[in-house]
Amino acid sequence: MSIEVKVPQLPESVTDATLVSWNKKPGDSVTRDENLVDLETDKVVLEVPAPSNGVIKELRVGNGATVTSGQVLAILEAADGAAVAVRSVASVTEAKSAPEAKPAATGSSGKLAPAAKRMVEEHQLDAGAIAGSGRDGRISKGDVIQHISKDAAPAAKAAPKSAPAVQLPAAAGARGEQRVAMTRLRARIAERLVQAQATAAMLTTFNEVDLTAVNEIRARYKDKFEKQFGVKLGFTSFFIKAAIEALRKFPAVNASIDGNDVVYHEYYDIGVAVSTDRGLMVPVLRNAENMSFAELESAVGNSAKKARDGSITLEELTGGTFTITNGGVFGSLMSTPILNPPQVAILGMHKIQDRPMVVDGEIKVRPMMYLALTYDHRIVDGRESVQFLVAIKDALEDPARLLLQL
Repeated sequence: MSIEVKVPQLPESVTDATLVSWNKKPGDSVTRDENLVDLETDKVVLEVPAPSNGVIKELRVGNGATVTSGQVLAILEAADGAAVAVRSVASVTEAKSAPEAKPAATGSSGKLAPAAKRMVEEHQLDAGAIAGSGRDGRISKGDVIQHISKDAAPAAKAAPKSAPAVQLPAAAGARGEQRVAMTRLRARIAERLVQAQATAAMLTTFNEVDLTAVNEIRARYKDKFEKQFGVKLGFTSFFIKAAIEALRKFPAVNASIDGNDVVYHEYYDIGVAVSTDRGLMVPVLRNAENMSFAELESAVGNSAKKARDGSITLEELTGGTFTITNGGVFGSLMSTPILNPPQVAILGMHKIQDRPMVVDGEIKVRPMMYLALTYDHRIVDGRESVQFLVAIKDALEDPARLLLQL
């Protein structure tokens, strides 16, 4: 019996998706719920599972095509257990007589990111031979490119003619270049950034915070904290807590714009920006005001992991009321973050750097961080923005305020 494999119902507000890559080809046997193909939307990568055991009879759509909900992607010839077993035996027989094939796009070194998986398949690489630099050995696109660069000549022979260009070391005096289409996520990011620049009256104000007190708390309790809650005590939870207390005092900063209306949110859904192989994503922590330090650290870690491995859902990336981004993890000392519409403000954290500061008339070395608040001047006044940053600074320099909500 033939079964149509269709594009699943796409998330609300998503009209279409791009077919990234097939994991199977015609004639391959599959098992129920095995991932057949990856579809990329503006935000997330969706997996299309096999609806039944069987054999792929026909692929209706090729890699890189744009697809919509309900569109037929492939035809699967359903099979009972015996038929599948026969196919498996035949496959083994064929494999023995066929030339040695490259391993599938999963290796012992860790799971492949979607972009890395695509490159491994296109260049017929052995994923098990690639060293992953990500968490738990996860292989990124950069890891694949570095692997290819180590052995450019063999890789060039193995790569199919249709594979996109990969930047390899150029010969002396060569002037190489490559042209690669934007991913859907990168195109969406570009669109939203241009939209923010064109529609909002963006302005950025700065301050600096002395993190001595936070460092002392982390040093004193980090071991007990991790032992009790199973998660490390980082800086992010302190900044989220401090931001929420500042947002309580200045509700305009927690607002959003809906047409000609200003929506003042009485809850705090905090977005925390995460850098991934596919681009910047902003998972949202719902009702962050009700979370403990441990819950915040755990939620941030889990959301970042899901964003990087491609398992995060569109619902987890939408609906925030305020965003925090940390360029300090990459060494940024100061920057002006861009708004995440329809939000009216975004907080930028930066690198912690020891600097000489005057404290009680004496010069002392302190761990300092520059803070940046970009805000929509149509809604947030300069006074509010400055006082908002001062409130965050006060809370972090005297963390007891976070407990007492002062």
